[in-house]
Amino acid sequence: MSLKLYMDEHVPSAITNGLRERGIDVRTVQDDDLLGESDPNLLDRATELGRVLFTRDTDFLEEAHRRQQEHIEFAGVVYAHQLQVSTSLKKES
Repeated sequence: MSLKLYMDEHVPSAITNGLRERGIDVRTVQDDDLLGESDPNLLDRATELGRVLFTRDTDFLEEAHRRQQEHIEFAGVVYAHQLQVSTSLKKES
């Protein structure tokens, strides 16, 4: 089983495209025409699709923590810090 990701609207397209080039199954908020949707609704959508939400927004960490505390199931969140993760994705030979 491979990881399926649901990309938050603020993730740069370079990251999304780089992951797709490596065969990662990626769907975006833009694909679903959900720009500006609330974080809880986006996390619900990712869970509905069976995808882990990929974000650079700390608000999703707070929402994930709340759901854990309240025992609300969700598919998961991958967080990539905006200043510590490069958008340069080079293929290794």
